[in-house]
Amino acid sequence: MTGRYYLRSFGCQMNAHDAERIRALLEAEGLERAEAPDDADVLVYNTCTVRKSADDRLAGHLGTAARLKRQDPARVVLVTGCLPQAEQAGFFARFPFVDGALGPQNLHRLPELLHEAVEPAGVSPAGFFEDGPRLSGSLSARRERPFQAWVQVMSGCTNYCSYCIVPFVRGPERSRPAGELAAEVEALAADGVREVTLLGQNVNAYGIDLGSGGDAPAPDFAGLLRRLDTIEGLERVRFMTSHPKDLGDDLIAAVAELRTVCEHVHLPAQAGSDRVLRRMRRGYTAEQYLERVHALRAAVPGVSITTDLIAGFPGETDVDFGDTLALVREAAFDAAFTFVYSPRVGTAAADLPDQVPPDVRRERVESLIELTQQQALAAHRTWVGRRAEVLVEGASRDGVQHRGRIRQNVTVNVSGAVEPGAIVMVDITAATSTTLRGSI
Repeated sequence: MTGRYYLRSFGCQMNAHDAERIRALLEAEGLERAEAPDDADVLVYNTCTVRKSADDRLAGHLGTAARLKRQDPARVVLVTGCLPQAEQAGFFARFPFVDGALGPQNLHRLPELLHEAVEPAGVSPAGFFEDGPRLSGSLSARRERPFQAWVQVMSGCTNYCSYCIVPFVRGPERSRPAGELAAEVEALAADGVREVTLLGQNVNAYGIDLGSGGDAPAPDFAGLLRRLDTIEGLERVRFMTSHPKDLGDDLIAAVAELRTVCEHVHLPAQAGSDRVLRRMRRGYTAEQYLERVHALRAAVPGVSITTDLIAGFPGETDVDFGDTLALVREAAFDAAFTFVYSPRVGTAAADLPDQVPPDVRRERVESLIELTQQQALAAHRTWVGRRAEVLVEGASRDGVQHRGRIRQNVTVNVSGAVEPGAIVMVDITAATSTTLRGSI
């Protein structure tokens, strides 16, 4: 097949991982990458449906795709990821110009989908939504940067938090064998990768579904980190996301002790009210969450703890929201992703009574943003006057400096002569709530 493809991916790090696999699959079919949709013969949109805002952004981009399809009916429009998986046949009813769609557990069938989409006009659009046997992590990737890589250690979730669509679109928890992962990371390190980020909807649950092998115990995530830590050439290991109820002392010890494991843990709290946490089906109390935060800070000096927070969950009162603010103050997060509650069709929370009015949700999320930005600024200012190890990732937005990240996952704008992929020591000279600034 000849021609050019345009890929736009939305959403989480797992979608960024899957986008690299999509590029490799399309280029293996003979297609070349285009930077703009107008220049492409094949348009591919890799979607997210965790929040309504992602759906809204996709709708705008698909409007462009519809216009281009009208101009050239031979142009192929494909949609992958969580949104078509959630809607299935209803997705084609909403977007009749789409030629084919598949869910995240069927990414390996993208070449098949592509070939079916270029059949003569009049053929019904193809859709692959069954629970596929292969995880996308087993596919080849076309990485964005030669020195960094996403590595999927598991997929899916079985927690069924009442607000979350993930178990319905990515299926149950399934782990990749530890030996397969070690071999992948060894190959990446040999290919020049210095930093890997291990991905899973709940990495703390890694290995539970694999069971024990004879006399050997079932692998766990802390054990996987210890195995990867021995790989020659690997400099940094990151991971996300951790579930607070499954964050054990063994994983905290691994973060504290292992050379490669970065001092950063993303630990979504979502709320600070025990009543709301129960309605969310999170499986922990605010006290239990804060105990894990304090255990991390005691064991790992300088650890960065980041979180997710939801404002306006159904039934959340002013008192409940006050409990969330109290938890945030005590946890002293280094950064937070704050969200207005977004009902997802098919989740338990969408049918709960006492939905919070939109203006109240917005007011509460703005309070969370203000507090967490203050905390982030205070945390970042502690770096001023210190020296930090930075992996340089590329040019900064101003086109003059370079951009990189410290081990604690804070972005640094760096001045000085340096190449992307270099790990350098930087003197930190300034801080904002989102970034640091320094010089080599």
